Amino acid sequence: MIRKALLAAGALLGLHLPAAAQDVAVTRRLVDDRKAVIATVEPIRELKARARIGGTVTALTVREGDAVQAGQQIATVVDPKLALQIQALESRNEAQAAIREQAQIDFARVQQLRPSGAASQAQVDQARTRLEAAERMLQALRSDREVVNQQSTEGAVLAPGAGRILNVPIAIGSVVMSGETIATLATDNYILRLQLPERHARFMKVGDAILIGARGLQQQGQETLRRGTVRLVYPQIDQGRVIADADVEGLGDYFVGERTRAYVATGQRDALVVPEGYVYRRFGVSYLKLKSGEEVVVQVGLPVEGGVEILAGVREGDVVVRP
Repeated sequence: MIRKALLAAGALLGLHLPAAAQDVAVTRRLVDDRKAVIATVEPIRELKARARIGGTVTALTVREGDAVQAGQQIATVVDPKLALQIQALESRNEAQAAIREQAQIDFARVQQLRPSGAASQAQVDQARTRLEAAERMLQALRSDREVVNQQSTEGAVLAPGAGRILNVPIAIGSVVMSGETIATLATDNYILRLQLPERHARFMKVGDAILIGARGLQQQGQETLRRGTVRLVYPQIDQGRVIADADVEGLGDYFVGERTRAYVATGQRDALVVPEGYVYRRFGVSYLKLKSGEEVVVQVGLPVEGGVEILAGVREGDVVVRP
């Protein structure tokens, strides 16, 4: 009666009062039967920054845990023999330039003498040939010099992609060979790698939703679960286990190789379910409020589609109200 009077007064005054708490019955229905497995944080790719030339590491600008950008220089490798080769090629270039200049002078002189008959056509042809040979030799030496200059610039070791440095197996002063690994880095995008027993392989497929527990391996009471999606199921069983990768947001601050709990669906089962928002906590204990006004302590399971699973504390058909 009091509420009806308030609603009538509110209608006259143009006010909107909240609706009465909706009563719902605890129902039993089929839900995903989720099993807890240990998942490992892995990068989508591990990239290796390699030395492009052999030599001595003279500079190293990163260490384990550093974030790098694609193309960032992380080390410098110097081969002292390249500097000597450049000096030798410079001297040969200067000598060959002098030879080309003299050949050009000889060719010009022979051309001047040819109209008067003081020089034969054969002498003109020989002078032209010597000049062309000198020019091509000079071009070849210049190309050799460019090759050595390019090799010297390849002493800069560049990050092949953006990510975090996982391992730096060398130090300043180390002698490395061409192609040797200078640093290993993990790309910025991380995934969760799941391993399920072989008997659950038929339940796992791309697009399935998984639930991720709080960080760490110890289960916490009423923890906040995050959702992820299976992106890849590997077609090969490895030592009795099926391997799958899942996309989960917020893995950027995890350690590579860090383990956490994941809950995956391995079939269906009956469960008692109440809608979200009806379970409330007080002093670390979960409660439901019955229509009669009684508060009952309940044991809460995992979130399910459209509500929360209740493991104990109420029976099917009990009517609960939103607190």
